[in-house]
Formats: sequence, structure tokens, C-alpha cells
Amino acid sequence: MLCIASVEMTCGLFLWGKKRFFPGTFTVTRIESVIFDWGGVLIDDPAPGLMQYCAQALAVSKEDYVEAHSKFAADFQKGLISEDIFWERICSELGVPKPKAHSLWADAFKAVYVPKEDMFSLAARLRKNGYKTALLSNTEAAAMQYFYQLQYDMFDVLVFSCAEGTRKPERKIYELTIQKLGSQPGQSVFIDDKPEYINGAKESGLNTILFENINQLKNALVEIGVEHKGGL
Repeated sequence: MLCIASVEMTCGLFLWGKKRFFPGTFTVTRIESVIFDWGGVLIDDPAPGLMQYCAQALAVSKEDYVEAHSKFAADFQKGLISEDIFWERICSELGVPKPKAHSLWADAFKAVYVPKEDMFSLAARLRKNGYKTALLSNTEAAAMQYFYQLQYDMFDVLVFSCAEGTRKPERKIYELTIQKLGSQPGQSVFIDDKPEYINGAKESGLNTILFENINQLKNALVEIGVEHKGGL
């Protein structure tokens, strides 16, 4: 019998005498909220395509663009600087003219956006079955606006770094998500494809699953007690 307790087991879960391994950390308790990352989990990781698109638009090498981008990405993702200021600083760093596009970031994001329909369907099924669902994403204002344009309706809570002034793996953004869900950390599971963000969630007391693919995720969810009539 599975013992419901606050016992933390790293990288494995004991269940009916068998130890099964899934990437992540689980605190065995009743799960009521499931939190999804966006880029890399619900959609293909847009970062490589974004870097390439912007580099080509500015007529610089991808390597040079990535180096300049990394200097200002955090403030851009936290909404501390506008897109206009972001490009002003990037282009000053690279010694090139500012882009003429109204929102180069929006153009780039739309160009590389590839949703994983099976993952969005999984989120919708979980919500329909009574689980609270949330999206937690490090993202910029233009990408956030695109998300709203797509009118996804399978999330109870949306948390975007650019709207909150904090980003993963900072503790504040995980705590804010839990607060908006009305859940406790131990009642929630966070799914992300980046180990540093998983570690940040773990330090905030959340259960975590390091995402690899949908089948691995379904198995891990079942192991921590997330169920759906008819299966996930």
C-alpha cells in the first residue's frame, strides 16, 4: 500500500514494493495542481530558432547575437525593459541599426512556434478531471501577447515572467504560482525540461518532473497519484 506521507524521494518513487525511476523529485501526498512550462514542454523549445531568426534579421552571426542577447535577456524576460529598449541595447552592443519591424521578437516567436498538441490535450484532460492547471513561463511581453491571441482555455492560472517582474528559477515566481492556484507546494507538481528550473521548484517545496517526452510524463504523473478516467 502506498503510504501518504511527506517523505521526499529523489529520482525515484517506491510503490508497492517496487522502485521506479523518473527524472524529478516527489513528495508523496495528494496532488491537486499541475503546473506546466511552455517552451520545451507544451511547445518545441523556441530558443534556437529565435536566436537564428534574430541574428539573420540583424545581419550578424548567431554566435554574436547570442552573446549580446545573453546580456539583456533577464531584464527583457522580467519586463524590466521594453522591447524597444532591448533592441536599442542589443544593437548598440553589436554595432548595427535597430530593426524596423514593429516587434521583431513577435515576428520571430510566431515564425518558430511549434505546439505539441498532445501536451495541450493532456493539460485539458487534467483540468476536465478536476485538477487545477497552470502555465508558468519565462517569456517576453510579445510572446505573452501571442499566447493570449491563441485563446488556449485549459489553464486556470497563467504566470508569465514579464508580467510578474521575476523569473525561474527565482523562488518568488514559484510561490506566486502556488498562491494563485490556491494550493500548497506539496499538493502541486511542476513540469519543466530544464534542470535548473526544476531545482528552483524543488527548493520551493514543489513536486517536480523533468520533462523528456509525453509518455515518460504520463507515467511519472500516474506514479505520483495523478489519475484520469480512461487513462492519461
